Amino acid sequence: MSVHPTAIVAPGAQLAPDIVVGAFTIVHDGVRIDAGGVVESHCVLGLPTPAAQGAPLVVGPDAHIRSHSVLYAGSSFGAGLRTGHHVTVREGNVAGDGLQIGSYGDFQGDTTFGEHVRSQSNVFIPKQTTIGSYVWLFPGATLTNDRLPPSEGPHRGPAIEDFCVVGASATVLPGVRVGAHAVIAAGSVVVADVAAGDLVAGVPARRRGPAADLRLPDGGGPAYPWTQRFARGYPPEVVGRWRAEL
Repeated sequence: MSVHPTAIVAPGAQLAPDIVVGAFTIVHDGVRIDAGGVVESHCVLGLPTPAAQGAPLVVGPDAHIRSHSVLYAGSSFGAGLRTGHHVTVREGNVAGDGLQIGSYGDFQGDTTFGEHVRSQSNVFIPKQTTIGSYVWLFPGATLTNDRLPPSEGPHRGPAIEDFCVVGASATVLPGVRVGAHAVIAAGSVVVADVAAGDLVAGVPARRRGPAADLRLPDGGGPAYPWTQRFARGYPPEVVGRWRAEL
């Protein structure tokens, strides 16, 4: 274990023997980080909160948590978690393998993520949201859970199904369901459910047809489903499964 002399690791933290912990990082009691993890400087892991109801922060193997990230107690992440810088992740998140959180991402908690979700910089995810597997959330995407803010609720975040693309600076309103393989164009405001495989765009967003009708700029073929043209960073067995299904 390599822990910088200025880092503070609580006695009740469970860190794998090969963990690297950077300068001025604080790891609270109850945190578990599995083998292969790297935690950079100025991070806070397992920040206590009553909302966690005593649950620990669990980080699966091969994580890389970049500087100035704050992960509260009460969330659980599968293998290969990656964060950018200045990330905030509150309690109650449950994520499969391969979650990526871009710099300045703000995940408010009580959200479930499938596998290999990729969230880029400045993405906001509220409580009570559901995210499927292989979803892309591009820079500045904002999901919401309160129809008449500020209110005491009920709060209900969106449901984003497998393989969806949420474009840069798009906003998805509370309770909206976005079907599998759907594409939300950049800057759109989505106020109603989106059917699987559809493209929506505009303010408010309206159906523009099947996403599969979008062509690549060079005219080389359809841009969607994106799994037929993009595979960088995904496990080979996952990509093989995608290809078999096309």
